[in-house]
This record gives sequence, structure tokens and C-alpha cells, in this order.
Amino acid sequence: MTRLLVRPEIGSLVGGFAIMVFFLAVAPSFRNLDNIGTILYQASTIGMMAVPIAMLMIGGEFDLSAGVLVTTAGLAAALLGWWFNLNVWAAVGLALLVTLAVGLVNGLLLVRTKLPSFLTTLSTFFVLQGMNLGLTRWVTGNVSTHQIADMQGWESARRVFASQFALQVAGHSITLRITLLFWLLLTMLGAWIMLRTRQGNWVLAVGGDEDAARASGVPVRRTKVALYLFVAFCAWLSGMHLLFGYGVVQSGEGVGKEFIYIIAAVIGGCLMNGGFGSVVGASVGALIYGMTQLGINYAGWNPDWFKTFLGVMLLASTLLNVWLKRQAEQR
Repeated sequence: MTRLLVRPEIGSLVGGFAIMVFFLAVAPSFRNLDNIGTILYQASTIGMMAVPIAMLMIGGEFDLSAGVLVTTAGLAAALLGWWFNLNVWAAVGLALLVTLAVGLVNGLLLVRTKLPSFLTTLSTFFVLQGMNLGLTRWVTGNVSTHQIADMQGWESARRVFASQFALQVAGHSITLRITLLFWLLLTMLGAWIMLRTRQGNWVLAVGGDEDAARASGVPVRRTKVALYLFVAFCAWLSGMHLLFGYGVVQSGEGVGKEFIYIIAAVIGGCLMNGGFGSVVGASVGALIYGMTQLGINYAGWNPDWFKTFLGVMLLASTLLNVWLKRQAEQR
């Protein structure tokens, strides 16, 4: 029981259960099985990025460019495909290269300049935000991409990145999106890496004490660059869903999403200074976000108070995570 209680994700699990029970009691629409798909979809779009952000935070770093990088991935596929009249799958592949290049730049800037990741990724945030808007206007004359649904490969790519299916439960049809599968797979992959592999131990060591990790033979630079590349890959996956799910991408999207990813990770048990956290907890944090945002609407409350709730949750989760880490260290 003691080992269970000091797990970093235990707070988010208890909080998630409490929030679910609360909204089941006060919001009749929350109890409607038809709305489960909507809640899970909202959680999955956050969870797909909360998983790599959690791993990055456990490694002691941040990525404030993650939100706009999702938009950059979608824009790259749409603009390159339309401008060069490419097969959609070729555009998707080029978008992956663009996104990974941004992740590589973030990682190399961090390890070579020794600047805080807050500053390096904040710079990347502004660069990408400006490029997203400027290049989109230059290519399309507008703030959104052209439709590329008539291009070869669109339908097959849409089935991979934006398909949905219906699940019959107790006479109700629950519509589930492919993002739920992506979210679950990324969560399992991240949990396996952190709990069962040497690379996961490296991430924990780097986040706990970088100098001690380096002295112990941990490849600190390679570990940090790999974490930024994983964030970039997940951003590409999210960006492809954004493009193929909605048909067009708005160049101004993604701003502010990076804070939501961080909040989900912190609610899930990650500390801001690294060395402690849980990938599973971050996914539960994303689920808490989805349940709360839609639960407030289903209950008929003023949604203006949602951000206030997030701020309270962030502070409470941070205090709880610090206490859990102290308890773990004592044992």
C-alpha cells in the first residue's frame, strides 16, 4: 500500500475518479453514454501531446513550442502538397521531416548553448508562429490552407489519421475517433520506455541530477535530443489529424495549447524541476481536462470559470506532487 501511495500518478487517479463521480451527479448529460465519445476525443487530442511532454518534463526540460508545432506539421503537409501538386502521402512524409527538424533544432540548441529550455523553445514558439502565418499568407493569400481533398492519396490518409468508428454499448452508439487509439498506444509506449528500459532510467537520471547522470555514463545530450524528437513526432501525428480531420488548417491555431499539455502532465504527477513523474498520470491528467471542460458545459455552468479551475488544479497538483516525492524519497 505504501509503494502504491507514493506513485506519482496516484493523485491524478484519485482526482480523476472524484471528478467523474462529481459530474455524473450534477450533469445529466454527462451520464449519457452517447457523450462518452466526445469526452474521450477531447482527452485524446490533449493526451497525445501530454505523453511526450511528460517524458520531457521528467527529463527536466520544457517545450513551449509544442502547441504551434502541431499546427506547423499540418500546415507543412497542406502547403507542400498544394504548392508542388504532390501525392498526399509524399506531403505527409515531408511534413514529418519538417517537424522532426524542428525537434532536432530544439534539442541541439539546448545541449549546445546550455540555455534554459524555457528560452530556447520560447524562441522557437515565436519563430514558428510567425512562419505559420507568413508562409500561409504567401502561398494561399489567406490565413488558412487550401482544400487538398481532391488530391491523390487523400482518402487513404484520412482513413489513417482521422477515421472514426461506432461502438454499440447498452443500445447506445458511441462514436470513437482514431485519436483514442493513438493516445493509448503512445501512453503504453511511453510507460514501457520509462518503466522497463534503460533509456527510461536515463530520462529519470538526467531530470534528477544531470551532472551525476553524466558522471555515471548516461548520454545526457543524446537523451535530451531524443526527447525533443519524440515530442516532434507526436506533434506531427497530432498535426496530421488536424489536417485530415478538418480539411484545412488555420495558421493561428495551437497558440496556448502548450500550457494545456504542461498542465495535463503536472496534474498527472510531473514536477516542474524534473526527475519525478508518470506518463500514465499525464494521460489521466488529459482525461481530467476533457471531463472537466465538457462536464462544465453539460452541467450548464458558465464556461468562463474553466480556466480558474485549471489554475487551482495546477497549484494543488504541484503541491501534491512535491509531497508525494518527499514521501517516496523517505521510503
